[in-house]
Amino acid sequence: MASQRAVVFMNGYIYHLFNRGVERRPIFFTVRDRERFVSLIEYYRFSQVTKSYSHYLKLSLPDQAAYRQILVKKPTNVDVLAYCLMPNHFHIAVKQNIEHGIHLFLSNIANGYTKYLNTKRKRVGPLYQGPFKAVLVETDEQLTHLSRYIHLNPVISGVISLKTLDTYPWSSFPDYLGYTHKTFVKLQPVRGYFKNIQSYREFVYDQVEFAKEREKVKHLTLEEV
Repeated sequence: MASQRAVVFMNGYIYHLFNRGVERRPIFFTVRDRERFVSLIEYYRFSQVTKSYSHYLKLSLPDQAAYRQILVKKPTNVDVLAYCLMPNHFHIAVKQNIEHGIHLFLSNIANGYTKYLNTKRKRVGPLYQGPFKAVLVETDEQLTHLSRYIHLNPVISGVISLKTLDTYPWSSFPDYLGYTHKTFVKLQPVRGYFKNIQSYREFVYDQVEFAKEREKVKHLTLEEV
């Protein structure tokens, strides 16, 4: 994958986006926090959003439905291919669909979530360590390996045990396995590279031990988030 410091965002191309809390501090504390962030991913993939997510939530349910009917007729900023939330960082794989789509998508998420968390926890100042990082995904093989890396993150970082990976609620892995069906997660093209769901699951699990070993020496590499 190309260097994250020289990325030019192009329509139709796929990128790995990630960021973490300032000084590696947690950015997610409760189930509600994680639900809010996932909702922001879903909402701000839409282009031409004229209402902040917090304003959208204040609408009546019929007005929310009417507004979403307007949004779904517009091109999306990005297609969300995979994601995972960790206690102090996140990973998202996206395909940019319109000019500046990635910047609009992530800046809206970052601003919206920072305001939400700062208000909730009565904190001030930046939440993230800096601007988001991005890496261009150049081949189909890189994309499949990236999806595996994103989906294995909770296990290799020791957040959960391997036996609960299939149903980890804060990633797109349960969608890939058919346990959940978030409509904003685009399972293609990744799932199309495998003959069935089980073969994709085996592909992910095949690298668990190797990924754990790499995690032990991550501080010695340039691959840290």
